[in-house]
Parts: sequence; structure tokens; C-alpha cells
Amino acid sequence: MTGRLMLLDTASLYFRAYFGVPDSVKAPDGTPVNAVRGLLDFIDRLVKDHRPEHLVACMDADWRPQWRVDLIPTYKAHRVAEEHEGAPDQEEVPDTLSPQVPVIEEVLDAVGIARVGVAGYEADDVIGTFTARAGGPVDIVTGDRDLYQLVDDERGIRVLYPLKGVGTLQLTDEAVLREKYGVDGRGYADLALLRGDPSDGLPGVAGIGEKTAAKLLAEFGDLAGIMAAVDDPRARLTPSQRKRLAEARPYLAVAPEVVRVADDVPLPDVGTALPRVPRDPAALEALAERWGLGGSLQRLLTTLAR
Repeated sequence: MTGRLMLLDTASLYFRAYFGVPDSVKAPDGTPVNAVRGLLDFIDRLVKDHRPEHLVACMDADWRPQWRVDLIPTYKAHRVAEEHEGAPDQEEVPDTLSPQVPVIEEVLDAVGIARVGVAGYEADDVIGTFTARAGGPVDIVTGDRDLYQLVDDERGIRVLYPLKGVGTLQLTDEAVLREKYGVDGRGYADLALLRGDPSDGLPGVAGIGEKTAAKLLAEFGDLAGIMAAVDDPRARLTPSQRKRLAEARPYLAVAPEVVRVADDVPLPDVGTALPRVPRDPAALEALAERWGLGGSLQRLLTTLAR
């Protein structure tokens, strides 16, 4: 792939579509399809505005991988709805959203948009691996700030972060990261693990907030530099910072592997070129009629055909 590649953090986007589009948007039988139609409208807008040559809908084959939980047991623990022995735990999802996810998958497949999830990995990891392999610019579309760590101006990698609904996107490059967080893409993972993230069950380091973490990274370069400073009595750390960082050593020893996006996922061999015509027109017609996808699907197909 040498043309512009767009990677969708699909679950992040259909959650936003679900909460951004009224649940009065329903199929002929009364089933809510607000997430389905909202996501189709979002993809239409993205393709229209940014004209990628390649497009991949990246999926959470495992939203809470065991290898991350083994390192930090609290990882996403508060979002578990049901535990499953030997299989991925079930995530807490609104009752009227869960039935829409298979519909989203069927529609994407029938349209011909590549859809990739890999067992044992989150969509973030799939995105990280596609990004690492890309030979051209990459647009990552996500409502998850964790993926800011992939931003790289030199390689043309940026994050399109929805600020309001699906119409307003923050085009996140290194200048935006430095202005908002005081770090570049490579420094964002260290910032995140120091600061912690309650939404992901990451405790962070007690007393080290975002601003303090950014100052420490500016002073010492990276997490390794900060921890070296903890052991250096001449380093400019306050007694409180030194104590708290030292106490957090067990967490800081494993947090990088949990927070950093994998870039070596065994991806399947898929065609990622933006489809001009539907892969399965008959299936798509049946889905459109069954779920009342109407104008949302037709607008996307018209945009893809251009």
C-alpha cells in the first residue's frame, strides 16, 4: 500500500454513532438501526472529505486480551458484563446496540470494505500493525486517545478524532499533541501510563497527573529516563515524585506492554482498496430492505462509485 490508507477503529465509531443518532431511527420491523445508519453516514463523510485509496474497518476480536489482563488485572475490568472461561469476556454494551453489530459487519462485507479482527488482539493492535506496514500516509479514525501514540509527521500518520458527532474532526498531528499534551506521538504512551486512565482501568502513578507527567518527560526524555532519575540523587525530582515513582515500579515495569499498541499482529491477507462497486450486490439489497438502510447506504455507494 502506497496510497493514503484510512483505518477505522470501528467499535469506537459505532458507539459514537449509536449515541449520536436518535434511537427513533429504526428498521421496518421497529428494530433500532441508529448505529448502523450512523456509521454508514460517518464512512460516507470520511471518504468524501479525505479520499483514501485504501480503507480497513478494524475490529476488536478481543476487546480485553488476556495477555494484557495478566499484566494489569484491572485492565478494563469495570467494563466486563459477563466472564467466559477460555474465551473473551463479554463487554458491557447497551441492549439495543448489541444486535446492530452483526448487521454492521454484514453490511461492510457486502459493500466490500475490508474488515479485519485478529484473535487475541484489540482493534488498536490491528491499526498499529497496518500503520507499521504502510508505505504511504495513514489516517486513523478513532475516538480513543490511546492511538495518539501512532502519530508521526515524518511518515504522514495522523489521527482523525471526532469532537462532536461525526461531522467535526480534530486532525491530530504532532503540533496538536505538543500544544495539548506537551509530547509528540512517541511520548504519548509514556504520558498515558504515568497519568493513568480510569476508562481503561489503568491506575497510573499516584500524584502524577497529565501536566506533571509532561514535565517529567520533557526533563528526562522518556519513561526509562525518568526511572533512571529516580535512582540518581542528583536528578531534579521532588522528594514526593521520587517516592511515588519508586513505589510504582511494579506497575511501571508492566504498563508499557499494556499501553503500547502492538505492531506485529499476524494480519490476514485482505484486499484493502476502496471498493468502487459492492462486493455482493444481492446480499446488500436484501440487507438494505430488511434493515431499512435507505439513504445512508445509497449515499455511501454513490460516494464510493466516484
